[in-house]
Amino acid sequence: MTYLTVYTDGERPETLLETEDAAEIAAALKEIDVVLRHWQVAEGLPENAGQEDILAAYAAEVERVIAEEGYTFVDVAQLHPDDSPDWPERAAAARQKFLSEHTHDDDEVRYFVSGSGIFYLHAGGKVHAVLCEAGDLLSVPRNTTHWFDMGTRPDFTAIRFFHDDDGWIGDFTGDTIASRIPDFDTITAARAARAR
Repeated sequence: MTYLTVYTDGERPETLLETEDAAEIAAALKEIDVVLRHWQVAEGLPENAGQEDILAAYAAEVERVIAEEGYTFVDVAQLHPDDSPDWPERAAAARQKFLSEHTHDDDEVRYFVSGSGIFYLHAGGKVHAVLCEAGDLLSVPRNTTHWFDMGTRPDFTAIRFFHDDDGWIGDFTGDTIASRIPDFDTITAARAARAR
């Protein structure tokens, strides 16, 4: 289930909203032209499913999005914990790549097949931290200032949609706001504590 936290974007960010209510989340995201949809999670996909199997399992949904939005390139990004000695280093490097605020000349559209990650959307003097989980399809318009945090122990699979075959290209702003807003681990721990 999606979880949204909204913060002010000042030097000492304040929490304005914390919610799992779908209508409340949709209304808050609509204010910044972001769309959140939900797909039925495909059953029977093995944990180690590759790109071909994942795209086949969601073929109808993927084709519908391509037809609606004109995307020309679709792929699968995934990172899951493993026992290899270089796992901590790979996980940290992957996380670091997306942690700084940036924009794109293309939409950022992600469907979470499994696991979770947080998109931080910086607009209108606020930061919307959208915790996406399996079944969530988030559509962020091009040029929206944002960053992404997969946590210190990344564990997710996501289908990505692009208008450009070059894939992910970020234009970094140089703003340090990401260091002032609670990270993935902090938000997920607070959410778990609230649920108790």
